[in-house]
Amino acid sequence: MKKSVDIQSLPDQRNITIDKVGVKNVRYPIVVEDRANGVQNTIADLDIYVELPHHHRGTHMSRFIEVLNRFHTDVLIENLPNFLQDLRTSLDADVAFTSIRFPYFIQKAAPVSGIKSLSSYTCFFEASLKEEYEMTLGVEVPVTTLCPCSKEISDNGAHSQRSTVTVRAKYRDFIWLEELIEYVEQSASCEVYSLLKRVDEKFVTEKAYDNPAFVEDIVRDVTTLLLEDSRITWFSVASENHESIHNHNAYACVEREK
Repeated sequence: MKKSVDIQSLPDQRNITIDKVGVKNVRYPIVVEDRANGVQNTIADLDIYVELPHHHRGTHMSRFIEVLNRFHTDVLIENLPNFLQDLRTSLDADVAFTSIRFPYFIQKAAPVSGIKSLSSYTCFFEASLKEEYEMTLGVEVPVTTLCPCSKEISDNGAHSQRSTVTVRAKYRDFIWLEELIEYVEQSASCEVYSLLKRVDEKFVTEKAYDNPAFVEDIVRDVTTLLLEDSRITWFSVASENHESIHNHNAYACVEREK
């Protein structure tokens, strides 16, 4: 029988540390905290990495999944420091990283009919552990924006579009995903909904018309709310309009350290 050699454990002579090595686009079930229901089960896409020292030829890819398998049934955000520490220990690494993206569902009632349905938001955690643990919470929120300029120059109507507002935040005290989402939705021309009856469509159309907003307005209004939240220590907010009458998108971004 041929003798088995652990190739990735062999020493490397090129003297180059690899900043991130690991597994990408791992789809796995996770548990996240839910303000209305306590917890929510969802499916995440994970990127999981460690730093590879210059003297190691390769890493042990299977160990990333082994560590993930020990944590995915717990509320993951609470256990991210332990998850990253286990990665460092299992892979003999000084630094560990993860990026976790997942759909998050919130039940919303239509504004007039009151009919309830589930709305989906893309949320994410980005975390690293070196000397200290760092974690960023993020949400991507679809909203409606109506162009103030179009409203001003038009005799009938104004162009509106779907917009995506992305908020990233670091914090000192716990903050709900729902709270970041609400900061965005109250700053838009109007929220979007999964289910609308005719009376609801009339309401959201007229609400957007009464609340025109540029991408610049959106990021400034969300920034004002985030600056007032003493729990948040750093944030970025970006708004992208998927323009309905232009062959390009409009974009604005603000980043602040508090």
